[in-house]
Order: sequence, then C-alpha cells, then structure tokens
Amino acid sequence: MKLPELNLPVIKLLIVKDWQLFQKQLALFVLGALVALCLLGMARGWSFYLGSLMLIIVMVSIACFAIANSLIVERKEQTLAFVMSLPVSPLDFYAAKLAGNLVTFLVPFVLVVLGTLTVIVFTALPNGLVIYSLLVFGHIWLAYCVSLSVAMAVESEGWNTFAMIASMVMINPFIMILAQIPAISEATSVDAIVWSVPAVLILSAQLLLGVAALAVSGWFHCRKTAFY
Repeated sequence: MKLPELNLPVIKLLIVKDWQLFQKQLALFVLGALVALCLLGMARGWSFYLGSLMLIIVMVSIACFAIANSLIVERKEQTLAFVMSLPVSPLDFYAAKLAGNLVTFLVPFVLVVLGTLTVIVFTALPNGLVIYSLLVFGHIWLAYCVSLSVAMAVESEGWNTFAMIASMVMINPFIMILAQIPAISEATSVDAIVWSVPAVLILSAQLLLGVAALAVSGWFHCRKTAFY
C-alpha cells in the first residue's frame, strides 16, 4: 500500500507559526517553573511543598495552554477555513498540529524535567526523589497525550475541556497511589537513585500509552479524506 505523501514545506510553516505565536507565553511558564525550582532547592519543608505544588501547576498549565490555544481556540475563531485554502490534506493538517503541539509542549517540558533532576541531584534533597519526580512527570506526559488525542479527534469544546480537566486532575490520586507502593515511597527518602520494578513498569506504561494514544489519533486521521 502506498503511503500518503506529506506537504512538508507547508507543515513546517504551520509548526513555526504555532511556535512563534506561543513562545512568549511559554517563556513565562518556564520562568514560573524556575521560581518553583528555586523553592525546591531550598530543601526546607515549606519551600519543598510550595515549590512542588507550583511546579505541578505550571506543568499542567503548559499542557492545557498548548492544546487549548493551538486547537480549541482556533476552532472557535474558525481559522480552519484559512488552512483549507492552503495546499494541505487532512493528514498534513494533523501532522502539522501534532508536531506543533509536541514542540510547544515538549520544549518547556524537557527543560523543566532536566531542571528538576538537576536541583534534586545537586542540592540537599534526597536523590531518591529522582524516580518519584519522573513518575509524576510521566503522568503529566500521559495526560497531555490523551488530551491532545481527544482534541485532535473530537471537535466538541465540552468534551475537550472534560478530557483535559479529568486527565490532569487524576494527578492527585496518582500521587496517592505512589505513596501506597513501598518500593517507590520508601525510596524517596534515601540518598540514592533506586530503580524498582514497580517504578520501571509504571514509567514504561506511561510512555508507551502516551505514544499509543497519539498513534490511534494518527490512524483515525490517516483514514480521513476530507476535513469534515
């Protein structure tokens, strides 16, 4: 079966357009994350709690911002008609929006993840928090992928909002579940990076399920021959 051809020049322009529109706002989110990391680095009870809470809020905000402004707001402003006037297919549009959203989200996401790991390793915080932090970031990645897949496949603003809120709110129950797994919770207080079997399985599942959600959304769009 012949694979569909992508209009790479136009796709690149659409990706650059999304990045240029949102880079200033994303810079502010990263600035907020830096403040949170500074609080974490103080390694005190109140600053650790405040920094952790602020960091989660920033990361959730980045994920929701990337999806809402690139897809939901554009639909409300009916910019799809302009895109349809370009030499693009539904698959081109999907590829551009998927890549644009991933760039918009992953650039600050990776910076914050690396910053968090650096703060943990080079401050008085126990290195055991590295695995715990990766699992929390893994949940944010999975929640983002699910929300993005729903937003790409479903045009209902209500369902898109529900998917974003529901997936991100689940971070609290997820943190509570981690606290109930001794191999993970007990390792957070030690000054060593401990990879337990439950941690490896959970993190692997998060990464694979996130990719799978995007793949299912991509399969759905590959079958479309028109924008509607």
